[in-house]
Amino acid sequence: MTSDDTVGPAGTRSIETHSALSPDQAGAVLELLAEAARADGQQPVSEQGRLQLTGGAREGVSHLLLLVGDELVGYAQLEDTDPVEAPAAELVVHPAHRGHGHGRALGSALLAASGKRLRVWAHGGHPAARHLAQVLGLTLFRELRQMRRSLTDLDLPDPVLPEGVTVRTFVPGADDAAWLAVNAAAFAHHPEQGSLTRRDLDDRKAQPWFDPAGFFLAERAGDVVGFHWTKVHAAEQLGEVYVLGVAPGRQGGGLGKALTTVGLRHLAAQRLPTAMLYVDADNEAAVSVYERLGFTTYETDLMYRTET
Repeated sequence: MTSDDTVGPAGTRSIETHSALSPDQAGAVLELLAEAARADGQQPVSEQGRLQLTGGAREGVSHLLLLVGDELVGYAQLEDTDPVEAPAAELVVHPAHRGHGHGRALGSALLAASGKRLRVWAHGGHPAARHLAQVLGLTLFRELRQMRRSLTDLDLPDPVLPEGVTVRTFVPGADDAAWLAVNAAAFAHHPEQGSLTRRDLDDRKAQPWFDPAGFFLAERAGDVVGFHWTKVHAAEQLGEVYVLGVAPGRQGGGLGKALTTVGLRHLAAQRLPTAMLYVDADNEAAVSVYERLGFTTYETDLMYRTET
């Protein structure tokens, strides 16, 4: 743990850096995230970031706590695990403490910790986040769209699987290694999804929302060649195309579209009114497929980075 003390307009401000959070610290951060989500209408930190709050130290992950006196008013997470890309970060300031320079202080601390080589997510792309990125000297790098469509009028043709391909549901424990391998291959170009480890998979399997009945594997001759992992956000009554992947060499045969249909039908059967998914805006082929399936853009997350 390190500490950097400064004096701000709201009183004495300090930023602590931890490789792991205690249960009390993690609980305080989760409360802060919940307050921000209520105020902003969306989570300020990704699912992966929230999972990394607990369970002890994780290689390459740092937690920055911004305190005014003894009160936690800001949080940032820095993940330096990609061998090529700059470290990635997320940050949030408690809604009641915004406008006092805390976001800039956290951003400056992240720049210092990363050696001024940094990528930062701005979930929702709010004007205040865009302004902070400009103040920190960051430029827009990536646009991640959240797309949605109604499930109440779902009328998709029966899925047509490539010859020799069958679909079944995931078996926890038995299918872990095979899924991790095909996920890594399918998302080799994707810095977050493609780097998931067994610990990351175990974290998700331990969550209340995990349901193997909504986790579909496509097989051919005993090999996993694609998958569609769905997720249900019970409180929001949202179904999600959580992760959809096809093994390299298996694209272009209609497997992705068939797996999408299988998952959407599963979500609709649970009487969920809406489905959502995330897709990079520059993945024009995927965006086009989802638009043809009735999805439209709902909101956008932006990633900024230092000049390289």
